[in-house]
Amino acid sequence: MSQPDIEAIAEQVFAALADPSRRAILAALASGGPATATDLAGRLPITRQAIAKHLALLAEAGLVTAEPGERRRVRYRLRSAPMRIAQQFLAALARDWDSPLDALKDHLDGQARGST
Repeated sequence: MSQPDIEAIAEQVFAALADPSRRAILAALASGGPATATDLAGRLPITRQAIAKHLALLAEAGLVTAEPGERRRVRYRLRSAPMRIAQQFLAALARDWDSPLDALKDHLDGQARGST
């Protein structure tokens, strides 16, 4: 997977996670397993219509997948792959920052020791 792909996926994940209602939906799916929008509306202080809109955005970001169930009810299941890609993006970003930050710290420590 190329760097632009990773960045695009990470961007979608971060945008999806920016909303507290979407985070609550993901947490509910993580703790309770696959659920329908109606099931989630029964567990969360969010209307079924709002949950359906949030689930559509979460599905677009790849964080949930829709599975057809009985009586045309759609159950949503978590997908962890996009979250792992976002974690890899953050880890790479942290590595890119660590070296210059360590160098700056060493430089500032050296200056502080030299001024005493």
